[in-house]
Amino acid sequence: MTLLRIDSSAATQGSVSRALTDRIIAALAPDTVITRDLAKTPPPLITEDWINARALPEAERTPAQKAELEISDTLVAELAAADTIVIGLPIYNFAAPAALKAWVDLIARVGVTFRYTPNGPEGLLKGKRAILAMASGGTAAGSDIDFASGYMRHVLGFVGITDVTLISADALAKDPDGTMARAHAAIETLPKAA
Repeated sequence: MTLLRIDSSAATQGSVSRALTDRIIAALAPDTVITRDLAKTPPPLITEDWINARALPEAERTPAQKAELEISDTLVAELAAADTIVIGLPIYNFAAPAALKAWVDLIARVGVTFRYTPNGPEGLLKGKRAILAMASGGTAAGSDIDFASGYMRHVLGFVGITDVTLISADALAKDPDGTMARAHAAIETLPKAA
């Protein structure tokens, strides 16, 4: 199994989402791990030049336009190569970190990771699974103020990844020990293969 690890916590030390991701990877014991740390190497924001380059067929892109899409192409290739994607999802002000949203903008590519059909959009990255390692002080997973986990489920489904598991440590401010114990127990139940 090839696993893509995506870290988005700005904290590189003491991060709960990073610790959960470590534990998930240890439990799954993948053959290969591809690591993408969005805090250490933040993805660029999309620009008008990026949008214009993306809209052209690959054969018609100038060298500058190809360069504009280079990081996006790399991120998509990492997703395509992975059987399982583990995403560290800390909650910042009720939502995902900005770096994770920038990653989403770069991997959601019409004709590459999804396409439009007469029946609506169709994701092209099928047959993969994703695990979200959510950490928050008090935003309960799935609550009316959780604008992160539902968003990530939707985005992943949009590109074809519909097998999504949420491992949640979402009450750290109220019950840190109990919250972590529940998250660790959930990790132990994860199947090793998709």
